[in-house]
Amino acid sequence: MTVLRTLSLLGSTLAVLAAQMVHAEQWPEAVQAFEKKGLKIVGRFDAPNGLQGFAARYQGQGVAMYLTADGKNVLIGSLYDVEGNDLSKAPLDKLVYQPMGKEMWQRLERSTWIVDGAADAPRVVYVIADPNCPYCSMFWKQARPWVDAGKVQLRHVLVGILREDSAGKAAAILSSKSPQTALNNHEAAGKDSNIRPLGRIPDSLSGKLAANLVLMQDLGAAATPAIFYMEGDRLQQHQGAPRGETLEKILGPLPKS
Repeated sequence: MTVLRTLSLLGSTLAVLAAQMVHAEQWPEAVQAFEKKGLKIVGRFDAPNGLQGFAARYQGQGVAMYLTADGKNVLIGSLYDVEGNDLSKAPLDKLVYQPMGKEMWQRLERSTWIVDGAADAPRVVYVIADPNCPYCSMFWKQARPWVDAGKVQLRHVLVGILREDSAGKAAAILSSKSPQTALNNHEAAGKDSNIRPLGRIPDSLSGKLAANLVLMQDLGAAATPAIFYMEGDRLQQHQGAPRGETLEKILGPLPKS
């Protein structure tokens, strides 16, 4: 029993040491220097002609880095082959955009949002919206055929950025007896909405609105509505009220009446 216990402890110790060695692996010095400039190095990939490829994230964008054979110089940007194929695209998709998309989608799921549509709708679309945004109301109205048919569930992530009373209106909607009804009435009325902003926003709601705004910034959205949906395993974004083919790309084929 003592021998077995010793072997078990030895195996556990070796596993811990191996995990620590992997975690402690450092990037080459020339590549590591860019972490001080704000880039986050997320992985390596194969590159031609003695180059070493590294994928990084910077302000929500993928960055391809190439370390020269002597380990002293770094090239940043896309690398193309003789036929004009972008050799950086696939590695950045795999190492940056796919993981980042899943991470951001999970953050959207954990954010404060108001549901609009059937719980079993096959398609979920997130909308970062400001109560004073006319284009948010426009998109709400555009989406009615899909939502009413049970094809799409919209999840409205409210922020307060456009006007002085935007946060108060967002808080009023979120704190109402039925946030979904309050939001639908507000969007349906458009500029004639009679929603009254809260004069004093409770700390709990203020914190949720602040977290939604941070998420909006981290997603790289600069205006409302900022619309997010999954296309395969890649997170897609559209800013503004979509039209024509773009609307069906986001929501799917127009339901038959």
